[in-house]
Amino acid sequence: MYSDTRKLIVFSAPSGSGKTTIVRHLLNDTDLPLAFSISATTRKPRPGEVDGKDYYFLSVEAFKERIADDAFVEWEEVYEGVFYGTLKTEIERIWNAHKAVVFDIDVEGGISIKQFFKEKALTVFVQPPSIEDLRNRLESRNTESHEQLEVRVNKASQELQKSTEFDTILINDQLEKALHEAEQIVAQFLSS
Repeated sequence: MYSDTRKLIVFSAPSGSGKTTIVRHLLNDTDLPLAFSISATTRKPRPGEVDGKDYYFLSVEAFKERIADDAFVEWEEVYEGVFYGTLKTEIERIWNAHKAVVFDIDVEGGISIKQFFKEKALTVFVQPPSIEDLRNRLESRNTESHEQLEVRVNKASQELQKSTEFDTILINDQLEKALHEAEQIVAQFLSS
């Protein structure tokens, strides 16, 4: 049914847009041949997050060593002192399991993956209905201070301007509809 699983599907969005919910649905509630790309990061784990499952949690020094060793496909200092990146070994691990790689990464990371892998990558920008809706979602998480929340909202405003650099835009205003559209987009890409 799927002609080539050595592909990459990138879901990027401002924080709080619903990309993680969409990716989890694709991985857990469909029969699509997908596996999650676990990103490396220097940020501290949130409650319930597990090293090697949610992220590879690294010190800043260890992250910089891997940069020097050219171990990343892409990496970025998203916030001051907070790095995120995709290890080359992670993509090979998934492809060796005969699955397509699914990413849940920030906007700059998504653009970098597309530039690196070109037509082997499909980039999907998950867009919230509005900045105000996004602010409400982030506030309801209750995981950041007021200052951190403002940084995320300001960054989201900038990221929304980059949506046109993605292959497709998925507006997440009704979750069930967005989940269904995401399934169709991914299935079509894997079948081509």
